Amino acid sequence: MSALTRRIALGAIAAAPLAAPALLAGLARPAAANVPPPVGRQAPGWFRFKVGQAEVTVLHDGYFIRPNPADGMVRNATGEQVLGELREMFLPTDAVHNPFNITVVNTGRNLVLFDAGNGTAARPTARFMLENMRASGIEPAQIDTIAVSHFHGDHITGLTDPQGQPIFANARVLAPEPEWNHWMDDGRMSRAPQAAQGGFQNARRQFGAYGAKVERYAPGGELVPGVSSIATYGHTPGHCAFRVSSGNAQLILSSDTTGIPLFLRNPDWHSAFDMDGNMAAASRRRLFDMVVADRIPVVAYHWPFPSASYIVRRGNGFDRVPMEYSLAL
Repeated sequence: MSALTRRIALGAIAAAPLAAPALLAGLARPAAANVPPPVGRQAPGWFRFKVGQAEVTVLHDGYFIRPNPADGMVRNATGEQVLGELREMFLPTDAVHNPFNITVVNTGRNLVLFDAGNGTAARPTARFMLENMRASGIEPAQIDTIAVSHFHGDHITGLTDPQGQPIFANARVLAPEPEWNHWMDDGRMSRAPQAAQGGFQNARRQFGAYGAKVERYAPGGELVPGVSSIATYGHTPGHCAFRVSSGNAQLILSSDTTGIPLFLRNPDWHSAFDMDGNMAAASRRRLFDMVVADRIPVVAYHWPFPSASYIVRRGNGFDRVPMEYSLAL
């Protein structure tokens, strides 16, 4: 090898450590034109599992954000107690997400929708039930029964479209009698504070659109074969949870018996949304004592999607063990 050739070879070896990072960086970065923008949204929000022979589909409607949870979210706990609990749950303390989960149960004889969500005209983060229902393979026209737990707007406003027309045209709507008696009482509406007037008026709009298809039920009885209601008063005067039974298997739909999981872990805390805090706390304990004793899974309206969970005792309260996803039904 000539001296010139050796110098060239040695120079190339010496330069290699300097050139390699730039070369590798160039290879690692694809051309910007080939990189799509981030998608910016989740997969369709539906989750399906079996309870005996019944098929259960949980639909995500989205969420609202409550800022400053230390200020008034819990009526009978200090702000620091609330923030401490949120920290223990690995949740942010400046704001909390309040999710919405609507359940459809196919019993084999009926296709039952439990509550109806916020409606498509709600806030941008909470209006996705119908979209996720269709993504799950269910059409609104297939629903034959709607079981209503209570009349708060996030549970009934999805009964109609923005023009006030029924979305579930082939369904009968089952409403708890004591809830109906409260919200449809003109005297109560006239005495309610101005901030509460909208709830009375919304109930009249939503149920009025269904006319004679609305039926009232006495809490504690069977609504359709395999589905019964459970009186869990306190959150509202006629609030109900539901039991789904198929063979030896059961599922509890707890509706708003707890609100977000904070109130499962602290069942004696009174939510700002509970109309009778003491009664709501008593209903919570009674329902979840039963669920733990009988090892029944639960779907709750305001737990993180997909919500389906088993319940265990935790200190003086309860906690949840989320149900595992399975591709097989």
